[in-house]
This record gives sequence, structure tokens and C-alpha cells, in this order.
Amino acid sequence: MKHIIELKNISIEIPVFDVRRSFRQSIVNKLGASINQGEKKKIFVQALKNVSFSVSPGDRVGVVGHNGSGKTTLLRLLANIYKPTKGTYICRGTVTSLFSVGLGQDADDSGLENIKTMGMVLGLSKKEISQKIDDIVEFSELGDFIHLPIRTYSTGMSTRLSFAIATSLEPDILLMDEGIGAGDASFTVKAEQRLKQFYGRLKSLLVASHSDNLIRQLCNKAILLEHGSIKAMGGVEEILDLYHGGN
Repeated sequence: MKHIIELKNISIEIPVFDVRRSFRQSIVNKLGASINQGEKKKIFVQALKNVSFSVSPGDRVGVVGHNGSGKTTLLRLLANIYKPTKGTYICRGTVTSLFSVGLGQDADDSGLENIKTMGMVLGLSKKEISQKIDDIVEFSELGDFIHLPIRTYSTGMSTRLSFAIATSLEPDILLMDEGIGAGDASFTVKAEQRLKQFYGRLKSLLVASHSDNLIRQLCNKAILLEHGSIKAMGGVEEILDLYHGGN
């Protein structure tokens, strides 16, 4: 069976230009990475270093590590937002990233207009969006509010709309930074069933999270990152024990 994702000796170096030494150090403290001085005295942050792993169809991989360990950088690499400085990244399948479920919302546009905008942001074609609109509207339970601007919505209404859009996707590979929020407590039971169906359609999932419960619920494998490098990869409980044992 071919791997759906392969990373071979991936490194990402982020240049730091024209900044004071104290500010450079604050960046290091936040990223948990290391500052290096390369050729011609260029300063860069080593965000990922020699990262290699593969993901097969059916793998649900949780990515854990302290703040600044490289979790978000890794997901952004997999989403093709960042390009590797060194190494090879191979992906066989369609990828959708949910780093912010409300990404693309415009408060002055109606709910219906936001469905179209957010759908395009998440990589859907106009035809795919058109085919999903009725389902999204029905599931969000917004009724006539779907024709009103988002700024008139409560937080729960806005979240329900975003949730309905996000879970209408059908990617091969889903990348998530933390979980997908469902909104109102009264909406939770209905949302849980939709989430099960949504995750069941995926070939593979990679989720970065600080929540052990979320990792246990969604994943069958886990990766522990430390200062931009993989410290370990294996079963969920094994990796979580190692992660917390290092505290």
C-alpha cells in the first residue's frame, strides 16, 4: 500500500532580518526553536529539523508537544503554506486544512454569501458549493437568518454555520489545529453524529492539539515533537505517556 503522505528529512529555516538581538531571543522563546547563524552571517530560526515520517490510508495521527515545538509549522508544511528548506514532501490525495473553522467569514455578508466565500477558501469549486448549500443551511438551523449579515448572529449561530460548512467537506486528508467546535450545547448531540460521519469519510487525519482527550478520541497514532524534531512516533497512549513523563 502506498503511503498517502511521505516526509523525508524535512527542515524549515525561517530567516530573521534586521532585528535586535533581544527580539531575536524573544522569537526563540516563543517558537521553542533555535537561532542559527548560517553562511554570510544570516540569522534564521530552525522551525523543523530532519523530520521524516509517513502516513498511510486509515492513519489518524495526533501531533503533540509543548508550545513552540513545531506543531503548527508541520501542519502548515503539509498544507503547502510553508515550503521545506531541505528534504522532500510527497502527498497523494486532496488536502483540506481547518486551522480556523471561521476562516473567511465576513461580518457584513449574509450567511448564504459566507457559505460561498468560506467554501472557496476551503478549496471547494462553485459547483461543489452549490450542491452543498441546502444541506449546510438545513443543518445549521439558521432559518431566515441565513439571508441576514453575520454581524447580526450570536456567537453560537456563527459557530453553527462554520461547523456545518467545515463538516460538509470530503477531502482525502484533513489537517486540524485543535478540534472543530460545534457551538451551542443544545446542538452538541446532533453535531457529534455529523462529526462521526465526517471523520469516517477521511482517508487520513492529522490533528495538532493540547487536548489528550481529543487525541485519544480521534487518533490511532501520535507524534511527539520537541524543538522542531520528532522525539517519538507510535501508539497514542505510548506517546502521551512519554510527552507527560518529560514534564
